[in-house]
Amino acid sequence: MNYTTLGNTSLKVSKICLGTMTFGQQNTEAEGHEQLFYAVEQGINFIDTAELYSVPARKETQGSTERIIGTWLKKRKQRDRLIIASKVASPWPGLTHLRNPLRFDKTQITEALNGSLQRLQTDYIDLYQLHWPERKTNFFGQLGYVHSPNDSWEDNFLEILEIFRDLIKEGKIRFFGISNETPWGLMHFLRLSEKYKLPRCASIQNPFNLLNRTFEVGLAEMAIRENAGLLAYSPMAFGLLSGKYHRWPKPQNTRISLFPTMARYNGKLAYKATEKYLKIAENHGLALAQMSLAFVNSRPFLTSNIIGATTMQQLKENIEAHRIQLSEDVVKEIESVHLEIPNPAP
Repeated sequence: MNYTTLGNTSLKVSKICLGTMTFGQQNTEAEGHEQLFYAVEQGINFIDTAELYSVPARKETQGSTERIIGTWLKKRKQRDRLIIASKVASPWPGLTHLRNPLRFDKTQITEALNGSLQRLQTDYIDLYQLHWPERKTNFFGQLGYVHSPNDSWEDNFLEILEIFRDLIKEGKIRFFGISNETPWGLMHFLRLSEKYKLPRCASIQNPFNLLNRTFEVGLAEMAIRENAGLLAYSPMAFGLLSGKYHRWPKPQNTRISLFPTMARYNGKLAYKATEKYLKIAENHGLALAQMSLAFVNSRPFLTSNIIGATTMQQLKENIEAHRIQLSEDVVKEIESVHLEIPNPAP
């Protein structure tokens, strides 16, 4: 396994991070434990979760993922060898079962963190992340920014940094990161951190895959120059980039088929682009899943690639992708498809 440094911290994280949002909905506790034990055996030391997981978010399953990780951590008894990341949720329709109304203030961040610590059965979280922006901006599939003059949000970035400073002093978190953010959000956090000598953003967790390379437009340069690298989520585009949806019979009990409302990767252009990537992989003797993951792994702005799986076979194949180096010919053909059908699933 390869390892990278998380931002300006001293933490060495595996280039492959285990995503866990299926634990508690598509995966049982026993299956989650099996995945965790296997991942660690393969050298993975980085595990990502969130207070609202499993996904799709439901009151009945909220916190189930962290609870499954927590029972595993208690069983394993080697917490200090792992890097655990979690997230605090912000306003979103349908999440009133978390807190109502959701906001990033001291009371709610502290409440969310304490809940995560209890479920995870740990005294601290290594990387605590804001799950998505509190303000109205473009994320979760919205490509372009449309300014909302009626947005009630008031700039509270400095307050958030001060909250994180206090939580770090208390030993409840070690570092903080952001997720589903924009270039303005990242730069604003970095500017305030420097000005007021407050904790520095260590990473940004955004979607990145062959069907969504929007991170390259405004954030890739910042990730490199500011040393706040990408934690890439959805590298397999909800499984579409496995190629299984382009075969017959169509797979059942998969994320795209089970949760049609989560439609980011259901568009015609996404399927068309995937078909072209599948041909590239087949022509070069590669599995599309491993070609897709290897491409993400090769990006210079990447800190860690967050993989997820519902079966052990998928998990093993996805982890093995870290050994694959794509040839120049493969990369050129990938770029050709990207130019023809850019970002069909933003």
